[in-house]
Amino acid sequence: MVSNSIFRFRKALAGFATVLAFMVLATPVRAADPIFPPGSRIGLVPPVGMVTSDTFIGFSDANKDAAILIAALPAAAYSQIEKTMDPEALRKQGISLDKRESMQLNVGKGFLFIGRQVVDKARYRKWLLVAAASDLTALVTVQVPEQENAYSDRVVRAALATLAVRPAVPQTEELSLLPFAVGELAGFQIDGVLRGRALVLSDAHSEGPKDSAKDSAKTPPEGSPNARMLVAAMPGGPAEPDDRANFARMSFNEIAGVKDVHITMSEPLRIGGQPGYQTMAEAKDARNGNDVIVVQWLRFGSGGFLQMTGVARADHWTAVLARLRAIRDSVEPK
Repeated sequence: MVSNSIFRFRKALAGFATVLAFMVLATPVRAADPIFPPGSRIGLVPPVGMVTSDTFIGFSDANKDAAILIAALPAAAYSQIEKTMDPEALRKQGISLDKRESMQLNVGKGFLFIGRQVVDKARYRKWLLVAAASDLTALVTVQVPEQENAYSDRVVRAALATLAVRPAVPQTEELSLLPFAVGELAGFQIDGVLRGRALVLSDAHSEGPKDSAKDSAKTPPEGSPNARMLVAAMPGGPAEPDDRANFARMSFNEIAGVKDVHITMSEPLRIGGQPGYQTMAEAKDARNGNDVIVVQWLRFGSGGFLQMTGVARADHWTAVLARLRAIRDSVEPK
């Protein structure tokens, strides 16, 4: 009696396992999500074996000397590349073109070049995808050693077909790419990040195009502050404390976007417990001729320095200066 019960239980369990197996096989497999390299709006599902690169925007397989490089260009670049990129143009870059074909992607239309290139006597297969998204042109280059079989044409095409574009890079991700931390943005917005080097901020209250009635209602009235700030980590610096004044003056002279500069203040200043230098000047905005005030703070450290430059309209300088100082005081090297 017991043995019959065990037999029936095992038989029922086997039947259940069979049904479960069919259910699993019948369930659609969810496609892998695109991976976006840090700081990039463009991503894709890389081939098995490739990981996000630490040295460039894209993916790599160091063991096989294979790589995928990603670049974002202005939207208008698509039509220009489409017209000018031909076998002769590629040949000048050392690429021998085998094939060119159209490629329809989820982000929009595109075209694919397939060819070969010799670099330092090493022979590579190359794929170059140019794709038109809503507000940018995606440029994806795949390079694989000619003798490497792991990344076949089929595998590469499958990866390129997953190309995706996200609306924006998350703010925390952009800031993570910098060699310094910024604890306070003081109402400014991120305009751009130069990976490993610099952060560009603009006044969140700057006047700009109104996309909707809702945006128009949020836009401050005429005369609201319009300011920008650059925070950059730079190598080198003055070797001796006595050289800091001259170094600060030369750095200030290289500030772009202003003209008719008249320095009103230049003095040593401790910033974040470290030696620094403050330079302030009256100037004209090179874009529109408005009166502006410019400030440069240099914070010296071991083997390098931080350069923090702020520019704002002269008639709103007092209020903006307090916000610029708040950003300055929140910056800390990592």
